[in-house]
Amino acid sequence: MFAERTNWRLTQNRFTQAVDEARAWGVKLLDLTASNPTRVGLRYDSNAILRALGAPRAMDYDPQPKGLLSAREAVAEYYCKVYAQDRGTEVSLIDSERIVLTASTSEGYSYVFRLLCNAGDELLVPKPSYPLFEFLADLQDVKLVPYPLIYDHGWQMDFPSMEKAVTARTRGVVIVHPNNPTGSYVHAEERAVLNVFCRHHGLALIVDEVFLDYALSDDDTVEQHSTGQPKTAVPTCASPHFSFVSNHEVLTFTLSGLSKISALPQMKVAWVVTSGPGEIAVAAMARLEVIADMYLSMNAPIQCAVPMLLEQRKDIQRQLMGRVRANLAELDRQLVGQPSCQRLSVEGGWYALLRVPITRSDEELAIELVRERSVLVHPGHFYDFPVDGYLVLSLISPEPEFAEGVGRVLDYLGEWLGETS
Repeated sequence: MFAERTNWRLTQNRFTQAVDEARAWGVKLLDLTASNPTRVGLRYDSNAILRALGAPRAMDYDPQPKGLLSAREAVAEYYCKVYAQDRGTEVSLIDSERIVLTASTSEGYSYVFRLLCNAGDELLVPKPSYPLFEFLADLQDVKLVPYPLIYDHGWQMDFPSMEKAVTARTRGVVIVHPNNPTGSYVHAEERAVLNVFCRHHGLALIVDEVFLDYALSDDDTVEQHSTGQPKTAVPTCASPHFSFVSNHEVLTFTLSGLSKISALPQMKVAWVVTSGPGEIAVAAMARLEVIADMYLSMNAPIQCAVPMLLEQRKDIQRQLMGRVRANLAELDRQLVGQPSCQRLSVEGGWYALLRVPITRSDEELAIELVRERSVLVHPGHFYDFPVDGYLVLSLISPEPEFAEGVGRVLDYLGEWLGETS
């Protein structure tokens, strides 16, 4: 009596079972998978945040499908300030009428999937990437077709594979900028090729920019070898830290929100910015507005608080970037003397990838680390890596916990491989 689209495997995987068993026994696990910024010891301005939620105007019901104008203007101002003045990059004025507020980026994806796709239509998605896409696509009766990201001293899009993946039912390309978990941005030369590709095939771009603000410097990004000597960074012709909100070459939907920008996932504020050639962008916005009008999901107190909540990003991002850089440096320090393990290049975001020898599946290794070393890491296959040999580490875990956890991981791998740290 249930729809086939919800016919998911609902039983726990072996890794989750091992974690639950350890916790049931009272084992204190060092968590190197932390993704909830509200639980990693950050200092929030709680008084300012809570005051913002008590605005008197929130008592008035003003059902604007795209969201309150004051909130949309605050989002537009964020892009103009951060990506025009602060970063010195070119960003044209963002029209608040091209912004639709949603309760989450997941809801934003659902709106865009519904806008672009009939049942059974296809979208190209990166691999590896965040596992949520599969569930969102199932709910919208959309088929996902993966295209690979390939690694050669840095991550790159595989455009020949994308060409082969396009069919008559392909409606768009999903880009994660920077990618989760690879931490790789779309570079300017890749954006140019993407626009040509999408224009040629009549496709839209769907761009997830939730981690866009968390860019690392060149010294941080290069891949680290066990000798402690980083390789030379691969030069690029432009800074990767642009936003797609000003991409007018093809129809483009840019998604982001306060979950990462201000580290406030509980506030449920996100948005979709539409850009592209005039007529098609106008038509897209007209249809998106109708979709949004069917749900009116954003509540008034949150919308009234958006300007203040966006201001919170300034202090919270400083804290997070300090944490990310410190943990990345600690990881590199501990990798000295571990010839078999390698930290891959990361350009931004909250995660680091550790390439390890393939002595067993990633899931089996992660389970052993839970049971033998009481440390929690994500196996690469959670993010659809095509082969084993990858562990995903969160860089926002508290620094002492991260250092101790990395030490346990490398010590365990060293024992198996007969190495000493």
